[in-house]
Amino acid sequence: MRNTGKPGRLGVGVIGAGKVGAVLGAALRAAEHQVVGVHAVSQASRERAELLLPDVPVLEIPEILRRAELVILAVPDDALADLVSGLAAAGHWQAGQLVVHTAGRYGTEVLAPAMAAGAIGLAIHPAMTFTGMSMDLERLGDCVFGVSASNMVLPIAQALVVEMGGEPVVIAEQDRVKYHAALSHASNHLVTVAGQAAGILAGIGIERPERVLSALMRASLENALASGEGALTGPVARGDVQTVAAHRAALAGEDIGEDTRAGYLAMSRATALRAHARGLIGRETLEGILAALGAPTD
Repeated sequence: MRNTGKPGRLGVGVIGAGKVGAVLGAALRAAEHQVVGVHAVSQASRERAELLLPDVPVLEIPEILRRAELVILAVPDDALADLVSGLAAAGHWQAGQLVVHTAGRYGTEVLAPAMAAGAIGLAIHPAMTFTGMSMDLERLGDCVFGVSASNMVLPIAQALVVEMGGEPVVIAEQDRVKYHAALSHASNHLVTVAGQAAGILAGIGIERPERVLSALMRASLENALASGEGALTGPVARGDVQTVAAHRAALAGEDIGEDTRAGYLAMSRATALRAHARGLIGRETLEGILAALGAPTD
């Protein structure tokens, strides 16, 4: 299992050559660690491995665990626990082996079967969306990684993140699900909202709705990240009850998808409640907006 390369460098095995695993493997390789093997099943993952990890052998999982000092588990969240426990039952984990998973939802508890065999468990989650292409390596420089590990080995997790070009932020084991929910809410739902807005514009004949939305959404996101809720604007935050009512009526037609209509109403209600809590609108205006949305006012 020992790596005979540069002192202090590790032999790295990547299980799951999806968009995340291949990129992180390439980042560690750029930091002069040796990637000793990658597990890739689909044709797309094999092509990705060939692109980002050229000359790295594609191996079966047991062989990767036999060779690697550091194992990256970049598999779907729901598959992680069964994979770890199955490999433990088969006796493949090695004492002293570093085991890193990239699932935002989990801390190190999911690695307990490997740790019981003497492996060192680390949770390292990059707070970034991945394309699985080389451009991701540059973007890691702006990426925060949520890291969780026992106090004794936490510096190892932090050092690995720094070597990959990112910034480590410690997340307590019990807070991992909330952490992941926050990131999913920010990223996934942003994509949903953009798609819904583009769909409305396309429905009224605008050929390139992304051009209409681009400057607005980019500025809104930048302002929100820079100023927080001080950047909140629009009819709800201004208390324009009649405009909100008009929006609801316009979105009631059969040409508007139910997900779009429900999304607008739910987000408008959430915005109204937050605007009221921060003193942007009074109680009477809040009740007017909720009524216009068809939402409960108590």
